[in-house]
Amino acid sequence: MTPRAESPARSSRRDAPSRRVSGNATFQIPDDRKDLIVRIGRKDVRLTNLDKPFWPDLGLVKRDLLQYYIDVSPWLLPHLRDRAMVMKRYPNGAYGDFFFMKRAPAHRPDWIETCPIEHGSGNVIDFPMVQDLASLLWVVNLGCIDLNQWYARCDDVDRPDYLHFDLDPVPNAGFDRVLEAALLVREALRSLKMPCYAKTTGSKGIHIYVPIERGPTQKQVWTFAKGLAKVLESHAPKLVTAEYRVAKRPPDRVLVDYNQNAWGRTLASVYSVRPKPSAPVSTPVTWEEIEAGIAIEDFRIDNVPARLREVGDLWKPLLYNRGRVKLDTYV
Repeated sequence: MTPRAESPARSSRRDAPSRRVSGNATFQIPDDRKDLIVRIGRKDVRLTNLDKPFWPDLGLVKRDLLQYYIDVSPWLLPHLRDRAMVMKRYPNGAYGDFFFMKRAPAHRPDWIETCPIEHGSGNVIDFPMVQDLASLLWVVNLGCIDLNQWYARCDDVDRPDYLHFDLDPVPNAGFDRVLEAALLVREALRSLKMPCYAKTTGSKGIHIYVPIERGPTQKQVWTFAKGLAKVLESHAPKLVTAEYRVAKRPPDRVLVDYNQNAWGRTLASVYSVRPKPSAPVSTPVTWEEIEAGIAIEDFRIDNVPARLREVGDLWKPLLYNRGRVKLDTYV
């Protein structure tokens, strides 16, 4: 549905919505507004400082970031729903300082759902959840460039529904080595009859995810990931390392980072824009694309929406109930 402009002359309130949108329908942010209130269904979302530079060298402003997330929201939202969101806020754009914020702000719309999670100290933190387009835009408007959701859903935050490997190049290792390491991880998982899906991190590496049935705890998932990373290191010591201590890592290797599976850790979600030069996006790729060769910069804020319209969500299998691995067989 195309949004309809609200005529200021007919508005009886100063803060009347300037755009009305039906449900999760996508829409275009007007170029002539610095601030905007959008009504999505029955929810009003205030979008502010739309002209603020976020990638000054690219001529990209906050409006462009919000528009990107509107455009990809039909594919992105299913991967975020019902999960606590750690907010990583860049109030001054991609090259400015950032800070992490776990607790949902006290002054928030009453329609923002939260996920209460008790931490080891006994402290309970109410994390926001991104359930729909309105809450997505609310989070991004706070300056969140990339999105970092929990690995487990809110109804059981101790039991994730996927495990993953973060392939990160050690200094002097090129991205070609990362692609080689990704194929090594794929073959190891295939030998265990585990389906796996890859995406660029949007930074320097590749993320590989395995959909699992909920059951094992986050610690058990971490333990399995660590064991497999160590096996890979022993089989291909010239290519990969599982050494977590930075000073001990050999150069020209790819770190198979299993430690990101630890409780409370997060990774940039699928379709997240990253605060890096060229505004790259963490994008699902096929194994054929990895074999042929890709670059991080191939997938950017300006071309990923068109790619999604062409190929769809390559990570949709991660949302299915069927085809998930029974990891408790291995832990």
